[in-house]
Amino acid sequence: MTMGKKSQRTKVKKISLKVAQSCVELTTDGRRRLNLSFKEIAVVPQCIQGLCVMDELDLSRNLITMVPDFIESFISISVLDLHSNYLEQIPESIGRLRNLLVLNLCNNRLTSVPKELGLLTKLCTLNLCINRLHDLPFSIGALKELRHIGLSDNRFTLLPGCLSRMNKLETVKLDRNPIVVKGMAIQESMTTESRFHLVKESALCEACLQKCQTERDEIELNSIKMPNQAVSPAEMTNGRY
Repeated sequence: MTMGKKSQRTKVKKISLKVAQSCVELTTDGRRRLNLSFKEIAVVPQCIQGLCVMDELDLSRNLITMVPDFIESFISISVLDLHSNYLEQIPESIGRLRNLLVLNLCNNRLTSVPKELGLLTKLCTLNLCINRLHDLPFSIGALKELRHIGLSDNRFTLLPGCLSRMNKLETVKLDRNPIVVKGMAIQESMTTESRFHLVKESALCEACLQKCQTERDEIELNSIKMPNQAVSPAEMTNGRY
């Protein structure tokens, strides 16, 4: 007797309002966080609109492929975490979340981000690492409060021009991008650290300029081509990116 194999179907979990309510946490500093991380959901539950008066929304480490337009209901949130999902695009409505301070879109499948991100004028941290981005919209330069931006593990060949318009920018992560420097494509980090500081040449003395040029030449000579590795949501560890 031949036994047939059982068909394996991916079970899509659904979250009820009652379950969502049980996922509301109070942070140590008294902030309300709706934590739906690791829930194996492929769709953002529509019922959570009833919990829109939150300070933070965590939808990370799921199977979500699309962010619904009703995300704009969470007008008061300052932190939105969507890292380690399967997002291919972000809706324009995200531009209405004007109180956002932190936006984490790391480890998805984004090939572009909407120009409406430039409306998030309070944003301090933007994480776009491990995606498929080639460039950023010019409007990103309007994020005058942005201090930290993560662009590692993407497909940038040039440093995005919009970064030069951000006066308060402190760190930029650009590791493992095929950045072209003087005609040479490099996959390694542009610096020996995982971040670098943007400084105008006019602010440097002659000795520092010479040192920067020397280090830049060494990076070009010693650069090693490395493959751009994708990281699955299951492989992501908390706080790594």
